[in-house]
Amino acid sequence: MNFTSTRNENLSVKFSQAVRDCIPEDGGVFIPTDIEDLRRWIYYIDKKTSFTSIAGSLTSAFIGDEFSPIICNKIAMDAFPFEPVIKQLDDHLFLMELYNGYTGYHRDYGVSYLCSYLETTSKLNGGNALFLDFTHGGLGAVLANTLRGKKHVKAVLVYQKGTVRGLDENDFVWNGGNIYPVEMEGSEEQIKAEISKVFCDRTYVHENALTVANTTNVCRLLGQIFFYPYSFAKIKDRIYGDLYYSMDAGNYGTLTAGLMSWKFALPANGFIVPSTNALSRDGMGNPVILDSFVDLEKRGAVNPIHPANLERLEHFFGNNGVMLKNFVYPVEVTDAMTESAAKELYIKYGVYCDEMAARAYAAAKENKEEILDDDGAAVLYSYSHPAIHSDFCRHAIGESPEIPEILKYSLIPNELKRPFANGAEDLRKIVDQVNKGL
Repeated sequence: MNFTSTRNENLSVKFSQAVRDCIPEDGGVFIPTDIEDLRRWIYYIDKKTSFTSIAGSLTSAFIGDEFSPIICNKIAMDAFPFEPVIKQLDDHLFLMELYNGYTGYHRDYGVSYLCSYLETTSKLNGGNALFLDFTHGGLGAVLANTLRGKKHVKAVLVYQKGTVRGLDENDFVWNGGNIYPVEMEGSEEQIKAEISKVFCDRTYVHENALTVANTTNVCRLLGQIFFYPYSFAKIKDRIYGDLYYSMDAGNYGTLTAGLMSWKFALPANGFIVPSTNALSRDGMGNPVILDSFVDLEKRGAVNPIHPANLERLEHFFGNNGVMLKNFVYPVEVTDAMTESAAKELYIKYGVYCDEMAARAYAAAKENKEEILDDDGAAVLYSYSHPAIHSDFCRHAIGESPEIPEILKYSLIPNELKRPFANGAEDLRKIVDQVNKGL
């Protein structure tokens, strides 16, 4: 599979280069250009097909011209000691739980896949990779789990003061681990701005093998594609009409992954998302991507710290408003609708859900008459364990589930007792120290 840029379709690079470069030099983001038609494979997989088998097959389709099927399967096997859970709620409604990984959030899948890819291919081709990312704590917790024992991938993680959590002292680089956590004072945007300054120096980025673990990195994004064929394989013998997916908007990574899945022949009929300022409906009811009103050449370069999946969506649909209208269904969802949806899921189906899953259900309900015929079905995405959002559950439902032991550790705060970083220059010094083995 080859990749091009959202801002230069003449560019063509292999998967490995797209992952290592993270963003193309023209300031856009990488997108696949020649997704293989996997229709025969899609209809071959069934409810007995494991998540790792699906991930391995798709990895081979993505990068089979660079690595053997055995290597592709190893990447998938190492990445996923866990898999999603699909529940049928009624004849037309399914729930996919994506919180069965290390930290109870769906990012565990994409991050683990990215780390496995980098570690496996670095062993084969030589070299190393170093993440430089901002985190509220969740990304640090999943990277701590994912990077344990790896030899070629490390991470410098920047936290707001007092937000470090989910790490073991053995995870720290200065104790022989793979994580270098550092705190900075200031707002989230101020801290991200300092990280961005480091990425502005592309020579420095390449010399130090820097990348990010968010969905700006196309490998992290492709790791979320696996959700779609896996869910289809599990339910295809129980649906007889159109199939829709409903999910919270987030940073639109999951929606972008779904559209990529459709492109290689996943039989999906549409994707439902709550409206945001970035993607909503106009006065005529047509979906609109707000950024599209500004020409690409008039925009600044994509900032790798801020995922740019909306630009990927723009490129996917181009100027074809009819195609966008027939595939993406933004729905205005209020707080009252969200709380009502959470109550209904609990009372009707016995399901606890976080706020994002409740918003997805509220959006699906608003489209029920329009897109679900007598045989249609919808799959709701539940991104995070509801116990992590216990305040919402108690407010909307009146109670919340107990948090599993495996997730409790990721919420325990850490006190670093080390100097804060004061800006981009301090971050460069830390990167240099990590790459030189301290």
